[in-house]
Amino acid sequence: MMIENILKPLQSRTNTTLEKFLPLENQEPRRLSNAMRYSVLAPGKRLRPVLTYLTGQVFGAPLSVSDAPAAAVELIHAYSLIHDDLPAMDDDDLRRGRPTCHKQYDEATAILAGDALQALAVEVLLKNQDVSLSDESRLNMLRVLTSASGSQGMVAGQALDLAAVGRVLTIEELENIHRHKTGDLISASVVLGYLASGQKDSTVLEHLKRYAMCIGLAFQVQDDILDIEGTTEEIGKPQGSDAELSKPTYPNILGMSKAKETALNLRNEAIAALDFLPEDTSVLAQIADFIIYRKK
Repeated sequence: MMIENILKPLQSRTNTTLEKFLPLENQEPRRLSNAMRYSVLAPGKRLRPVLTYLTGQVFGAPLSVSDAPAAAVELIHAYSLIHDDLPAMDDDDLRRGRPTCHKQYDEATAILAGDALQALAVEVLLKNQDVSLSDESRLNMLRVLTSASGSQGMVAGQALDLAAVGRVLTIEELENIHRHKTGDLISASVVLGYLASGQKDSTVLEHLKRYAMCIGLAFQVQDDILDIEGTTEEIGKPQGSDAELSKPTYPNILGMSKAKETALNLRNEAIAALDFLPEDTSVLAQIADFIIYRKK
């Protein structure tokens, strides 16, 4: 099956589920509600919730059981993008082909929208009433998501990224940044899908985490490549913005050829991790290919 035929129905399901959890357009305070909806419902790949759904399916979880964790991880991702784009952070004007939240509204509203989305993600997980999920499973999901997005996870990655601007980094230092900034939330997406299945095999979980971390790093390598080779129209944000900010990237540390080789090696490592599992994980392998061959 072509990857587009796999992605589209899950992307659509994600959008429908997010719409259900977000405040209505006319819900007070309206400006805040609209800013939240504007950022979350903007066109996107929905990679993280797709990974949650697909991993859940591989291990027998119905899509309905994965709805809440899939939505929660995308809400955290949306909040992180709003805050990353702020003038005090990356100072970006364009996101997903549209003005960033603070440009469309204002900085204060953008900060509040990000704060509210983070809280909403927690609420979505805790209010998930699916009878097949135990309270223990819901709490485990919450632990995984908050750990991946906090001061030892995604936020740590952003802090390290900001501190690295203008510095010359080793490839190990760059990888450490992106293991946290990008990899931790992608890893959480896969783990949430596995937890939705109700299974608890620690060996399986370790292989899934290895897969997820490899595709998370590969995603960032490809992002760095597209910042140079892509167009603003394709990538949905200003082309060359990383170079303009003097950010360390895989191409400027390794060179373009070696960066592309690194992405491919990470893809191969991800698929090798899946090979240890007895389940049919071919759909997850296709996601690894999608990540390194995408153009946006």
